[in-house]
Amino acid sequence: MDLTQINNIIFDLGGVIINLDYNKSIEELQKLCKANCDIAYSQKEQSHLFDLLETGNCSNEEFRNGLREAYHIDATDEEIDEAWNAMLLDIPQERIDLLLELGKKYRIFLLSNTNDIHLQRFNQIVAHSFTIPSLDSLFEKTYYSHLVGKRKPDAAIFEQILAENNLQKSDTLFIDDSIQHIESANKLGLHTLHLQPPLTINEFFADVAV
Repeated sequence: MDLTQINNIIFDLGGVIINLDYNKSIEELQKLCKANCDIAYSQKEQSHLFDLLETGNCSNEEFRNGLREAYHIDATDEEIDEAWNAMLLDIPQERIDLLLELGKKYRIFLLSNTNDIHLQRFNQIVAHSFTIPSLDSLFEKTYYSHLVGKRKPDAAIFEQILAENNLQKSDTLFIDDSIQHIESANKLGLHTLHLQPPLTINEFFADVAV
């Protein structure tokens, strides 16, 4: 891919900047169930309860109680949060360094389908591992689904980012690890990179013309 015509980059967070393992949260939540349960959450689809959390339409407490009711979970708030956060692994230092460098050349933005419980953990990871004040400090602007009330793959969130920041589709690259989000951005006319293991953003930017 030739990036010489790219001026703006929109990054996904999970699976692109922070390493994820969805199965870890599913396994930990299932351990909290009173009986066998099937947690309906994955990279490609999820139950309505998780949808509500990601769009800011339920509080953390409503989410925890919803889990308790839906999956017969008997656990404290802290135990549920720990299980829910289990999918969040690490952020390699090299990715932080790359974003700091890219921010000198491009306008960079963050677009994440996430929730308040995860965002608190993201920032804890950053605070304990790096010298930057927060994830937000790496980007010109961040868009978290639960705060803006919109999420990928809906076209509305892409359109909002473009409009609010006066970005042109023709010189904007979107990077995500979920194909449904890439397909939506493609339909809007954005340049896209579907980041799939073992490819990382560091390897991609090391190999392309910038």
